[in-house]
Amino acid sequence: MKLQINGEEKDFAGPLTLAVLVQQLGLKPDRVAVELNLQIVARERWQQTDLKDADQLEIVHFVGGGTSS
Repeated sequence: MKLQINGEEKDFAGPLTLAVLVQQLGLKPDRVAVELNLQIVARERWQQTDLKDADQLEIVHFVGGGTSS
């Protein structure tokens, strides 16, 4: 199956859920937000969210940081 992730087309073996995709990409689930076909998907729904060919995803990574004085 072909998925578009952050504007880049990638091939994956299906079937695939959003949770499995995040794992395959080596991402930490608590540090990313995912938009699937222009809809933000709540983390608790990732296990039940099946992906299909030509889905478009935007994955945003949260980066910790702070200010220095």
